[in-house]
Amino acid sequence: MDRRSVLRGGLITTGGTALALVAGGQASALARAGAPGLVRGGRPRLTHGVQSGDVTAREAVVWARADRPSRMLVELSRRPDFRGAHTIKGPVLSPDTDLTGKAFLRGLPSGEEVHYRVRLADLDRHLTSAPVSGRFRTAPRRARDIRFVWSGDLAGQGWGINPEFGGYRIFKAMDALDPDFFLCSGDLVYSDGPLTETVKLPDGGTWRNIVTPEKTKVAETLAEYRGQFRYNLQDANFQAFNSRVPMLYQWDDHETLNNWYPGEILDLPQYTEKRVDVLAARARRAMFEYTPVKTARSGRLYRKLSYGPLLDVFVLDMRTYKSPNDANNSPTQRDGLLGAEQAAWLKRELRHSKATWKVIANDLPLGLVVPDGTAQESASQGDNGAPLGREREIADLLSYAKKHRVRNMVWLTADVHYTAAHYYDPSKAAFSDFDPFWEFVSGPLNAGAFGPNALDGTFGAEVKFVQAPPHANTSPAEGSQFFGEVDIDAHSRALTVRLRDLNGKTLFTKTLNP
Repeated sequence: MDRRSVLRGGLITTGGTALALVAGGQASALARAGAPGLVRGGRPRLTHGVQSGDVTAREAVVWARADRPSRMLVELSRRPDFRGAHTIKGPVLSPDTDLTGKAFLRGLPSGEEVHYRVRLADLDRHLTSAPVSGRFRTAPRRARDIRFVWSGDLAGQGWGINPEFGGYRIFKAMDALDPDFFLCSGDLVYSDGPLTETVKLPDGGTWRNIVTPEKTKVAETLAEYRGQFRYNLQDANFQAFNSRVPMLYQWDDHETLNNWYPGEILDLPQYTEKRVDVLAARARRAMFEYTPVKTARSGRLYRKLSYGPLLDVFVLDMRTYKSPNDANNSPTQRDGLLGAEQAAWLKRELRHSKATWKVIANDLPLGLVVPDGTAQESASQGDNGAPLGREREIADLLSYAKKHRVRNMVWLTADVHYTAAHYYDPSKAAFSDFDPFWEFVSGPLNAGAFGPNALDGTFGAEVKFVQAPPHANTSPAEGSQFFGEVDIDAHSRALTVRLRDLNGKTLFTKTLNP
């Protein structure tokens, strides 16, 4: 690995603003002065493991968090013993970003396993922390077998980290498959979901949560939103998974609060801050600080990652540009989930994509009815007729894809807390100007299980498989926690989807030929 071909240093990206690295003198003064809650004395320490994300053929992001202001150093090597490793100087981790930071790596070798090791350098005393190691595989330039997993919804509905249950066990099952990456379909935290130390189970047993101060109430302040991410990162299974499997992250609603939309004013007694735009800005900053997301200066979350000639992944943002939740039956509405700019970007990128498979990560399912009280949260409203409301934006996209011969689209989602396979058939749809496609649903990772939801017939959705819990808010101890796996064969170019349970057992398999 050529030392000159890797980006030296890095930027800390929070809320779309690139923050300049703290100069040495300023950082030293900061370290000497200390700050509330900061550790002083001894060697610096990494507090929540390491993460990598947004890995392409030549680039990757490596994340870490310190226990005090310090400099992030990243060693890179092709070898697990780190012989011949090169050290990359990363950012200063300061209280401005809750001591988190990211090293943005460039010039990596494509199609190879890269080992990395993160250390922290004290800003004054030339002491370094013990290293924490990780690895990732860069995307190939040529056709190669690809495997990834996806799911969403972590620590929701009162079900947090339970050591007696084994913590977040589902990450062990996903890790056992040795995937190239993990597509997180949103709700990586539940900022609106306080935890209690114990919850009674239907069988008379007790679920016992680890509880931190930030998890005792709904998040409103920036510190409380940061605490939501720190909570999940203390789970050993999650930390181990993060060190071995890079993440491709998208957000949904619970990073802020349930079913939110821009401009919303809350009428909920548990919130003292009623302006959702204020809460969402704080949640967004915490999310940028605590996930290995590479973003533009605008803070844009929707993006495409190319994973060789067989796969392009289109990560959508169906929250930032969302229309208010209403009856969703307007005959003239033009958008409502993607917004004009994102929709134009998606059309353009789909049309120009030369990858065999176009996987679209939609954090809200297309054909499932997801009520928000008497209003509607997702695209569908259940009338089974011509496209109305947000459905019109989806209809326009599907029609465009057909017109421009965009082939092999597969949609992957979570959100509804059960697992299913849906086939969209234009011959059975009220709106038929599109090519047939599949949408696969899987989740939750560790949250209450629900469903199944009703299907809308506008786009001819058919249930080909579903597994849902026996009652609402089923605990992880009762099962009904799910993830999905995607395998693409380099020789045949076939894409196989497997829907799996908490322990990795295959429940459903579907192979699609391009």
